[in-house]
Amino acid sequence: MASVLPLSVQSDPAPWRRALLEAIVPLVLIAAWWFTSAGSTALYFPALSRILDSFVQDWFSAAFVTDVLPTLGRLFIGLLISAVLGIGIGVVLGLLPVLSDIVAPVTEFFRAIPGVALLPAALLLFGIGPGMPIALIAYGTVWPILLNTIDGVRGIEPGVRDVAASYRIRFRERLFMIILPAASPQIMAGLRTALAIGVTVIVFAEMIGSTNGIGFQILQAQRSFAVPRMWAGIVFLGILGFVLNLLFWALESSVLRWHRNMRAVNR
Repeated sequence: MASVLPLSVQSDPAPWRRALLEAIVPLVLIAAWWFTSAGSTALYFPALSRILDSFVQDWFSAAFVTDVLPTLGRLFIGLLISAVLGIGIGVVLGLLPVLSDIVAPVTEFFRAIPGVALLPAALLLFGIGPGMPIALIAYGTVWPILLNTIDGVRGIEPGVRDVAASYRIRFRERLFMIILPAASPQIMAGLRTALAIGVTVIVFAEMIGSTNGIGFQILQAQRSFAVPRMWAGIVFLGILGFVLNLLFWALESSVLRWHRNMRAVNR
């Protein structure tokens, strides 16, 4: 008997099967790295076993408190600042297209300047300390949030706004019950992009203008020719980025559950 389930439902694998499929390539790459590097005497490409030993010793010890937590704290504060600014200004510009067109040249000018390019100026303004990487993260990550928020607000159907106006719904209620929920899918997309940019910026900033953090320790290991420690820091950074992405995916799934349910009903 032919199945009557839609193709999209039939092809959607179970969660455990999907997790297994996603784990195949990483496991194959790790196994290949392990066997090809076994017994390596090269200075710059040590055996994976040595890297893993250094990984456990360096990052699951006091360094977690002295370096990992400060990095995560700066990243969180910088992203929080950019989220508040990006969403707040984005809502205003999305609701006022004329104002958005007026400030568009200035926005495009500053958006074209990478955050890491402002590192020399940030060092002059903030010096070596936590303020400098936080400022760079806020600057570098605000643009995807801002632009996605503007697009999300502008994408609200005019009929919805007309209905809200005809019922004389107060602006605060429209903002939190109509505007932000309708724009939330694109806002979350901007936040996801900002997270990836923020990890890049924080590591670069810590390499140049910090006395602790993951980026600082990776650079110190390279300068002291502690190559296994250097590679261990890079591996830890990749795992940290992966974990942060998973946590954000869980947050996004919770925030946008209503959106996914509506899409499933409309199929």
